[in-house]
Amino acid sequence: MRDQIRKYTLKLISDRSALAGEIAFAALDDTLLSDGNAELALLAGETISRLNCLGLVVARPSLPFADLLVRRAREGGARIIPHDTETRTFLHDIPFLRQSELTGDVAASIARLLGNRKGVIVEGVGIVASGAVTIEQAYINYSSVFHSTFVKYLQDVLNEGFLLPGEVDIFNSFRSEWLRPLSAEGLVFSAGPLTEPEKIIREVETVGRYTVERGLVDSFFGNISARAGDMIYISQTAASLDELAGCIDPVPMDNSSTTGITASSELLAHRRIYEESGARVILHGHPKFAVVMSMLCEEKDCPIKDCWKDCPKVRFLGDTPVVAGEIGAGGLAKRVPPVIGGPGKAIVYGHGVFTIGRRDFGEAFSALVEVENWCRDEYFRLLAERLNPGNKS
Repeated sequence: MRDQIRKYTLKLISDRSALAGEIAFAALDDTLLSDGNAELALLAGETISRLNCLGLVVARPSLPFADLLVRRAREGGARIIPHDTETRTFLHDIPFLRQSELTGDVAASIARLLGNRKGVIVEGVGIVASGAVTIEQAYINYSSVFHSTFVKYLQDVLNEGFLLPGEVDIFNSFRSEWLRPLSAEGLVFSAGPLTEPEKIIREVETVGRYTVERGLVDSFFGNISARAGDMIYISQTAASLDELAGCIDPVPMDNSSTTGITASSELLAHRRIYEESGARVILHGHPKFAVVMSMLCEEKDCPIKDCWKDCPKVRFLGDTPVVAGEIGAGGLAKRVPPVIGGPGKAIVYGHGVFTIGRRDFGEAFSALVEVENWCRDEYFRLLAERLNPGNKS
């Protein structure tokens, strides 16, 4: 168990989603085990003792966006409701405790909120997330909360501007210090087309790791595949993209085998993309600025309420089509394949980016980087324009 705690502590640091030295895990099996920052470990232990779960993480995020969302929330509010797919699918909403509420038995208050949610925000403390049966699940749920609050905060700033004292300085520090240039520079891709199963599997493992290392997806989300003849080699559902060894399924294109039962939930979308585009590889990530920009729609008085699944239109961010669609066997398999073939890339509302390579992963990875960089630049251009309407670029 200590090895698991050490592993996911290091992942939170390498993901840049939590501050080193401000992370603690607790595990409750036969006995209580807690490790990490002493103060946070005590809180983690006291909280998990009140829950029916095995793992818990308490950590201070590397960005203060979660706390800022709490401070920006209306008086009397008790939860944040991001509109990205990860929140809708895994979290539903994110409850929070304000600093003014941190009196008495704080662990009991946190446990009450975690009784029916996977993660909560505790202002001034950090994000607390539980794992029903593993430490790994606690890490995944923390990552989901971090991703969702990142997206929600950037979306709110674009829509509402800065509302709090010191917020501009915090945002500028995020932009100049936390954000890093994004590129495929220094990465090595095997020239395609790839035909040998062993080489395909090694390349899928490598590119999955690249995708996580460059911050284009949280490690347990996204999916990746390659096609050789009548076989698709695809990452398994819930597999960590930076740990794909043993987690890549060979699945017949004609679905003639049950080997796809553990494959990514987006197997059907991948199969149809291959059928309609002639691609050799597919890469799907959740780069944050692309997610933010995908939910920006200028249409007024639209009767559609569930934009994420019901919007029939194809919008564009630069030259990248944006479509709606449910994940899994839902709308993605219908909406993405018809639009991705020409540009080699497509964005799904609130969800992420699909890119293809007609020969190898070098093309698909570069396209994913280009989409996120375009969305990043466009976000800051629009923000500057909205904050200073007289100085339109």
